[in-house]
Amino acid sequence: RLLQNLKEIEEPFEKDQIGSSAMAYKRNPMRSERIGALAKYVMSLNSSSAMVAATQWFERTLDDSANKRLTIPQAFLAVDAILLIWNNIVDGLVVYENRINKHIKEELPFMATEYIIMEEVKAGGDRQEIHEIIRQHSMEASKNVKMEGKENDLLERILKDDRLKMNTSKLADVLDPKNFIGFAPIQTEEFIKTEAQPIIDKYSELIGLKADLKV
Repeated sequence: RLLQNLKEIEEPFEKDQIGSSAMAYKRNPMRSERIGALAKYVMSLNSSSAMVAATQWFERTLDDSANKRLTIPQAFLAVDAILLIWNNIVDGLVVYENRINKHIKEELPFMATEYIIMEEVKAGGDRQEIHEIIRQHSMEASKNVKMEGKENDLLERILKDDRLKMNTSKLADVLDPKNFIGFAPIQTEEFIKTEAQPIIDKYSELIGLKADLKV
């Protein structure tokens, strides 16, 4: 839902689906919203069971069995519905890569300030002085973006500042998005190998099943 709000990812949207009865342009993520509602319901069932456990003294009484006959089936049914909806979302998920790249480029100058400070210090600058210079430029650039709706001009400010040694060539190296992903690729591959793949292999006969979802 959050990524759809940023217009980076969208869940499937049928040709004749209506997102809002009032605002015709809207494409509300109703599947994700339904998952959220069901998930909250399932989590709330735990409090019901806890209240029973707090007063039953481990006895097999009717307040125990009646509660279980309600909460356990409903929990499984709700989770099953969540999985069906999730399968439907994943099957038709839309990713807007250009929109993601746009957001990265907007925030990248701010993210790169740490690297810029490091490069300036390597070139002989005083870290505290460099930090204060970059901080001031960052605050002004942020103000222009948020209060005046202007483009992020942090990099232009840095290049024009005679107190700094940064040039266009160095900035290009610093602004490579790969500098900011850390161990994410390795961690992702490790998770797939050790956690996800064994589950996929175990339930391989279920792969390809379609969720019959009434929108």
